[in-house]
Amino acid sequence: MGDGVLVVDADRQRSDPEGRLVVEVAVGILISPTGEFLLTSRPEGKVYAGYWEFPGGKLEAGENVEQALRRELQEEIGVTIGIVHAWRESLVDYPHALVRLHFCKVFDWTGTLHMHEGQQFSWERLPVRCRPVLAGTVPVLEWLAAEQAV
Repeated sequence: MGDGVLVVDADRQRSDPEGRLVVEVAVGILISPTGEFLLTSRPEGKVYAGYWEFPGGKLEAGENVEQALRRELQEEIGVTIGIVHAWRESLVDYPHALVRLHFCKVFDWTGTLHMHEGQQFSWERLPVRCRPVLAGTVPVLEWLAAEQAV
């Protein structure tokens, strides 16, 4: 695929490589007042289970990115988020799906973290300690590092 697409596990066969629909996904980068950010592990039963990523999920019919992010973070980790700051987008070509990730920064939320899907969570700083990190998350860590360097 063209420039700007992160191809993951390029040696693995793609499902319907010519007619793949892009899956739209809202992703939350929760940043604490001390500058730490939240990573969660992908739960058992999902593709790349055990890999670490920023929480979020697919947009449902009729939802925009902010609506999907609010719903997903409530369902997945039990928090109600405040203002959503749209930040960056990334197109990632995984063997199982072509995914457009809409990354949003979130600095305020209410509620106590509760991992509703049995996943783990970790408040991290750069460089992150948890491994392995999902490929679509790696560019975000690089973007955060670039911001810190300014």
